[in-house]
Order: sequence, then C-alpha cells, then structure tokens
Amino acid sequence: MTTLTKPIFLVLLAFSLTGCADDDKPAGSHGQPGAGMPPPEVEVLTVGTGRVTITRDLPGRLEAYRTAQVRARVEGIIEKRLFREGSDVKAGQSLFQIDSRIYKTAIESAKADLAVSNQDLERLKSLLKQKMVTQQSYDLAEAKVKQAEAKLSHAAEDFENASVPATISGHIGRALVTEGAFVGKGEATLLATIEQLDPIYANFTQSGADLLRLKQAFKTGTLKPDQSAKVELLFEDDSVYPQNGKIFFTDMAVDPGTGSVSLRAMFPNPKRELLPGMFVRIRFPEAVNENAIQVPQRAVQIGPDGQFVMLVGAENKVMPMPVATGGMTGADFIISRGLKGGEQIIVNGLQKARPGSPVTPVSISGDKSPPFVKSAATSSKP
Repeated sequence: MTTLTKPIFLVLLAFSLTGCADDDKPAGSHGQPGAGMPPPEVEVLTVGTGRVTITRDLPGRLEAYRTAQVRARVEGIIEKRLFREGSDVKAGQSLFQIDSRIYKTAIESAKADLAVSNQDLERLKSLLKQKMVTQQSYDLAEAKVKQAEAKLSHAAEDFENASVPATISGHIGRALVTEGAFVGKGEATLLATIEQLDPIYANFTQSGADLLRLKQAFKTGTLKPDQSAKVELLFEDDSVYPQNGKIFFTDMAVDPGTGSVSLRAMFPNPKRELLPGMFVRIRFPEAVNENAIQVPQRAVQIGPDGQFVMLVGAENKVMPMPVATGGMTGADFIISRGLKGGEQIIVNGLQKARPGSPVTPVSISGDKSPPFVKSAATSSKP
C-alpha cells in the first residue's frame, strides 16, 4: 500500500464502522426517551345503586291452549278426507266421511218398526176402552213404542256420526288414516288432532328452595314483591317475542320428586309464531330491590375462585375484584357482594386488561375518564 492511499483507506474504514454501529440500534429509537406504546383503552362503567326489578329466567316448553283428538264414533270405511292437512278448521266442520249406507238403512228399518208399534198401540188403546184387553197388554205395547223410538234415535245418531266433525276450532295436523281405511271396529280410532294455538301456554318450573329464599327476603324487607304482570318469552337465539304474557297458573305444592313448583304463563299468538313443543325461556319480574347494584353480564367473569370483575384503580391500574351475583334485572347481573358503588369496572376491552397493568379508561359514552378517584355511590333509575 502506498503512502498516498493509506489515509483514504483509514477514512473509509471509519465510515464503515460507524454505519455498522447505527444498524445495530432498534428502528425508530434513535436514542429518544419515552417512545413506548401508550396504555390500551378500555370502556368502563361507574357503578351506582338504585331501584331495580329482579327478573328470573327459567326454561319452559310451549303447549297448545286446547287439544282435541278427532276420533271415529262409528265403524266403517273412510270415504273422504274433507280438510287440508296443516290448515285451520272451525268447530262443527266435517273432517271425514265414513260410509253411511248401513246407517241410513238402519234409520229406515227403525222408522218402520216405530210405525208398526204405533199402530199396535192405537189398536190396543181402543180395545182397552172396550175392556177387551188387559192393562198389562196395553203397557207392553206402549213400551215397544218407546223402544222403537230409542232405536230410531240411535240410528239417526250413528248416521250423523258417519260425518266426523271438528269438536273445537284450531290448527289440524296430518291425517292419521287414509281413504279406504276401516275404522272404529271395537275402538274409537284416532283420525287427527286439533290444537288451539292462540293463545298458547308456556309451562315452566321454579325451584322450591328459590321460592323459600324469596319469601324470607320479603319477610325481612330486603326485597319487595313485584306486582307487575309483565312476562317475556325468549327464543333459543335470545331474541324476545314481541308480545308480553301473564302468569296464569301456579301450583300450591312442591313436587317431591323434583323439588320444584309448576308454573304456567299464557301468551297471545295471533301469527302462529309460537308452536307447541318449542323450548323457550320465560323471563318474569320476581321482586324489587330499592338499593341494588347492577352491572352488564359481560363485565362479570368466572375464574377458579368464582366470579370477579376488573376495576380501574389507583394510577389507572387494573385490579380484579371478587363479586357474587344475586339474580338478574333484564340482561344485567345484580351484585350482592363485592361492590359498594362508585367503582369503575371494565365492560369492554377485558382482553387488554391485565391485572396490575395501566390502562386508559373511556366511559361507555365515549369520553376519556380522568384518573380514577373513588366517589360516592350514584343512583340509577330502572
């Protein structure tokens, strides 16, 4: 290497070392302090106390308001089905026609027997006046007339029953027999079933122990009875049926086998949206708590040690708080233990809230909350 090129080589080497040192620094740091990510935002709700209605959700099953079985009252061959399966029928409407020729013949025979009996009675009546027959003979003839009348009445009834009517108005299902089937031989064959669907019943049960605890709470004044008759029906997808019902029936005894009390609610069903056999949930008001704390269901979590909520505490740091729920009001939990009111609980963004880590609390309305300061309980209207 010449004397002239040696300084140039040293300068290039210095630049190369400087570039390597810069490449080793993290991108975007450039030695500037405080360049870390800000605390994540979470939506919070300030807990308050107020008057709430405690509701109860219980599973139930729908049942038709009335059910009538259409059966053959006389025996014979089914000639016609006179209704459309799955349609609505009216009480008295003819549903099936059974071959009635034999019953029509029986009517004619009974009429002839009655005519002969009446003639015999009239003849004996004139002879009795002449004392040419005994009173006993006349009484026997009179009895034969009554028997003939009864036979005619029975034959007429059989002829009428050959046309099978609907006993109630309602929705009729599929026919259980077809044309050509022989029915009624020794039994009243089931032909179809009619169900009245408007209104409709919802049958459900409540634990006897829950009722006992509720009565004790009423007795001590912790809760007050709710006089509202409003009952809601919820489908399996949690959607609410648009029309309210009312509790129609309550057993006065606890079933010894299940330890529960049977209840029944009735709902209007003009559009036939509710069908017998459907599983639903019945939500009804149970009591009123004048000084309750309610929180959204999604704010309450369950861990190995039970239920808890996440609070935003001092310096906006997250801290878990064990709680106990004591019923529901609508879709919210009522907190029976763990909160006093005034706390900020995390409702949305729980996946970003780690115990002990700082967060940026944002109220449900969208305004950023100042650093948490414990305040007096607020009253919330139902």
